[in-house]
Amino acid sequence: MPTRDSQVGDSGPEAPPRSWDWAVPPSNHRYLNERLPHSELDLVDAGHFTWEDAADQYGEIVTGWWTGGHASMRAITYTRPGDPSVLQLVDKQLPEPGAGEVRIRVLVSGVNPTDWKSRSGAFGGGPTEATVPNHDGAGVVDEVGAGVSGFRVGDRVWVTLAGDGRPAGGTAQEFTVVPAERAFALPGGADVELGASIGIPAVTAHRALTVAEDGPARLGPDALAGRAVLVAGGAGAVGNAAVQLARWAGAKVIATVSGEAKARLARAAGAHHVVNYKEADAAEAIRGVAPDGVDLVVEVAAAANAELDLAVLRPRGTISIYANDGGGPFNLDVRRNMGLNARYQFVLLYTVGWDRIVAAAADINQAIEDGAFGVGEQAGLPLHRYRLEDAAAAHAAVERGAVGKVLITVGTS
Repeated sequence: MPTRDSQVGDSGPEAPPRSWDWAVPPSNHRYLNERLPHSELDLVDAGHFTWEDAADQYGEIVTGWWTGGHASMRAITYTRPGDPSVLQLVDKQLPEPGAGEVRIRVLVSGVNPTDWKSRSGAFGGGPTEATVPNHDGAGVVDEVGAGVSGFRVGDRVWVTLAGDGRPAGGTAQEFTVVPAERAFALPGGADVELGASIGIPAVTAHRALTVAEDGPARLGPDALAGRAVLVAGGAGAVGNAAVQLARWAGAKVIATVSGEAKARLARAAGAHHVVNYKEADAAEAIRGVAPDGVDLVVEVAAAANAELDLAVLRPRGTISIYANDGGGPFNLDVRRNMGLNARYQFVLLYTVGWDRIVAAAADINQAIEDGAFGVGEQAGLPLHRYRLEDAAAAHAAVERGAVGKVLITVGTS
């Protein structure tokens, strides 16, 4: 059947024929459905419509689709750093995947602290072009570029670091194009909200759990058997993922939190023991369940927790630092650390290497398939849902420290 592309010559697009049965890719349905009365448009499941007597009345709309309007999609962008108000809902051109890339129809976009910090300019500088926020998301492969193997149109995927080095590639838009290595198959039992929640938090947690000198490089059942893992901030997104993954890998999991509400979330995630770090006897409580000290600390507030970490770390233990919540200088007590033969490992996904991210993704997917990794209240990570047009409110929620996972619903499955 002839399509729009078969009617475009070297001279560029022309007006559509007066009467034609046009092939309409699924990604173009919204453009036409939003603009044409259904009484005048027969848009069938196969993705074709027949234009008949309404050509005169609605010809401009269809001509717009024919000459490029079909490429329109909704996206959130910002062109300068600032507070959430810099985020704007716009229509933009549908991107085309190049060699080694896939186009994803985004269903859910996940918001992480790194997203609002990038938007605000906290990392320095500002955008040099219109930037789409949010690195994590989940959706369906919509088109596959040349040379890509392992993905087909219709595959469900989750994606991470979508916008790293690619300002137009964030997930706060209806379609995004990413290098194929940044997309991962979404296990059959997982929904897209779980998929959009994996990314940065879960891969960070995986890295933090696999950096000990005498520990495993990969996670799986019993990989951490016989080890005690302390997860600071067990109710946060990374903390929640670390608790779930460590529990799945067979560790004794201890989580620290600031109050009973967060303690309930850490227990729901699978922590064997939960300690309020604000209590004066926090170190004693941790030592009570790990008398020889903890093997590994997954640390979110390096400066604030420095004393507690050293008080509970076993000799040759590891402190894995992925954040410094609360700020403040991080000063090392050299003598005490030398006495413990302590090992510090800093974690940042942007420079960790894609080989490690790919390995982490495989392990996380296995945990999901084993029923050991999830999201929602029952898994200790409440979900907060926003519409695409409310992306600014979603960013503001994360910036305020919302407990749980903030998601933006972009499309429908």
